[in-house]
Amino acid sequence: MINEIDKSISFDGRDIRLKVGLLAPQAGGSVLIESGDTAVLVTATRASGREGIDFLPLLVDYEERLYAAGRIPGGFLRREGRPPERATLISRLIDRPMRPLFPGWLRDDIQIVATTLSMDEKVPPDVLAVTGASIATLLAKIPFNGPMAAVRVGLIGDDFIINPTYSEIEAGDLDLVVAGSPDGVIMIEAGANQLPEQDIIEAIEFGYEVVADLIQAQRDLMAELGIELVQETEPPVDPTLENFIGDRVTDSVKHILAQFSLTKAERDAALDEVKATVVEAIAELPEEDSIRTAAAANSKALGNTFKGITKKLMRRQIVEDNVRVDGRKLDEVRPISCRTGVLPNRVHGSGLFQRGLTQVMSVVTLGTPGDAQDMDDLHPDEEKRYMHHYNFPPYSVGETRPMRSPGRREVGHGALAERALVPVLPPKEEFPYVIRVVSEVLSSNGSTSMGSVCGSTLSLMDAGVPLSKPVSGAAMGLIKEGEEVRILTDIQGIEDFLGDMDFKVAGTDHGITALQMDMKITGLPISVIADAINQARPARIHILEKMLATIDQPRTDLSPYAPRLLTIKIDTDLIGMVIGPGGKTIKGITEQTGAKVDIDDDGTVTISAVDGLKAKQARAIIEGMTRKLSAGDVYVGKVTRIIPIGAFVEFLPGKEGMVHISQLADYRVGKVEDEVALGDEVIVKVREIDNRGRVNLTRLGIHPDEAAAARESAEK
Repeated sequence: MINEIDKSISFDGRDIRLKVGLLAPQAGGSVLIESGDTAVLVTATRASGREGIDFLPLLVDYEERLYAAGRIPGGFLRREGRPPERATLISRLIDRPMRPLFPGWLRDDIQIVATTLSMDEKVPPDVLAVTGASIATLLAKIPFNGPMAAVRVGLIGDDFIINPTYSEIEAGDLDLVVAGSPDGVIMIEAGANQLPEQDIIEAIEFGYEVVADLIQAQRDLMAELGIELVQETEPPVDPTLENFIGDRVTDSVKHILAQFSLTKAERDAALDEVKATVVEAIAELPEEDSIRTAAAANSKALGNTFKGITKKLMRRQIVEDNVRVDGRKLDEVRPISCRTGVLPNRVHGSGLFQRGLTQVMSVVTLGTPGDAQDMDDLHPDEEKRYMHHYNFPPYSVGETRPMRSPGRREVGHGALAERALVPVLPPKEEFPYVIRVVSEVLSSNGSTSMGSVCGSTLSLMDAGVPLSKPVSGAAMGLIKEGEEVRILTDIQGIEDFLGDMDFKVAGTDHGITALQMDMKITGLPISVIADAINQARPARIHILEKMLATIDQPRTDLSPYAPRLLTIKIDTDLIGMVIGPGGKTIKGITEQTGAKVDIDDDGTVTISAVDGLKAKQARAIIEGMTRKLSAGDVYVGKVTRIIPIGAFVEFLPGKEGMVHISQLADYRVGKVEDEVALGDEVIVKVREIDNRGRVNLTRLGIHPDEAAAARESAEK
């Protein structure tokens, strides 16, 4: 058992409180990390490794409990079920900086669970969970090249803010999460309002200074608890098998990697042939030979060794010769092609973006306000009107596997592309549509998320969405051998797989809108990150020029199959009247016109229909129902009902009044039917509106000029 300790860390006017030894005593390590009224319990637990595992089976789960915000979950069961999308993204946010800090040889099962137990609307729990994961891992005495910590950086005006509140994030131009280790920055996640590269670099540097303080605070906490960082040694590896394989394949692999004209498929096939010769060579050895025995004991040893040799030779070629496996220069972008309108206009917009072998088709659907996504999670935002979904089918990499619901990778890539486009979308007041973009990865050889950004821009412009600026994106890579560092522009699959960094940068010609950096090493200095950000700009601009050569501005007309939206504003006191008891009135408008009607709490009414005439008809009904009437107004109406004491006349769409029998003519009327019949067109004047809102009409005292004006207005 660990003694209970409370520790506070203060920086930039904000406090983080750590409570150790209070909760979850049977977990390997646990910490309650708090700031404001937000509290997150983070645990780390280690179990013995499973037989045959040749990777680190790290499992990270972020759990939200709606009681944390004093809420009861929706749905029939009234309990939390499948994690919402934001919970999945936070799980990834924790995983990405933690994973590269575990030793490469570690094969034990490790699970990190972060549970938000309390949350106010000021302090986001995600960066607390990331830092808490590091503390819990250290407390669990799991081999770990930490400590690690994360902070959020906001920008209000010209001032950077550490760990801004939700309202400050919303009001600012930057939402940047920086995670770092003692060796440097290890993860970046950001959304920005077209900020210049230099502002982003300064924000990263500003954030890492606080990260360094949090790292030191963790060291102080471990010292106070008497816990030393675990330094387990790597299990010894017999080099005999590795040397045997290396002697037989090194020259052949080096020759293949230097053949720049090979396609990806040809290169993979050639490498498989070389690997097959080693398998044959091992099979020809005597059964008692130690090399054959070692290969038989570990079925994956040969593949891992071959991969290691290929990785070493590819990296050496880049570092020593400044040449990549496809012959490109380090800062060169692959060939690009762009198309729009690739699908029939039943879809509202489509774009096809291809860079090298990476091909992404993005498709836009324009919806009504009622199509907005309801967010049943702890985030203050209750709905989302722009959604980007990313699909990665197995055929995109020439493989077969079951196709099930989207995994964490698909959710993460979709969220990154979504974040890149949000700053350039038109405001709701100018373009009230809900927008969904689906990016289908048709072929993958690196940087499909940035291909999704480019494809989405093309499809949105094809759909007629008035973007303020087009957005493009590029993925940067890195090879670090000792002190030698090479930054790669527009990495392809093998460079991502065997490299040290995947750094995605998206933005307009004005500035950056989204960043995401992941590392496979334990950290990078900010100077190298700055070089990567700056090297990405000419690549982004080059890609953007290719896109604009295909479509240089959003189309002025929407697809004929997209809904037509009309917006009007009504008094909030009249919302209930338009909806009607149990929604009867609004349903009646929909049945009568075929248009869909959505009403916001502020009185904004959005009417949608594929047929614009139907939308106008519904608008006329609602305007008629909500128009403020004055005694003396003259209208052309139609008789809708007759009762013994008078006739009801619909003088505005959805608005009726009664003409008393005494007001039908300037003489005594014996029967209402003697003067009017059902369906007759009549000219009426508002005589009075009683205290119950009922409208009394008259046919008396109407001047011919008033009648003529009423007819002219009705014809419009």
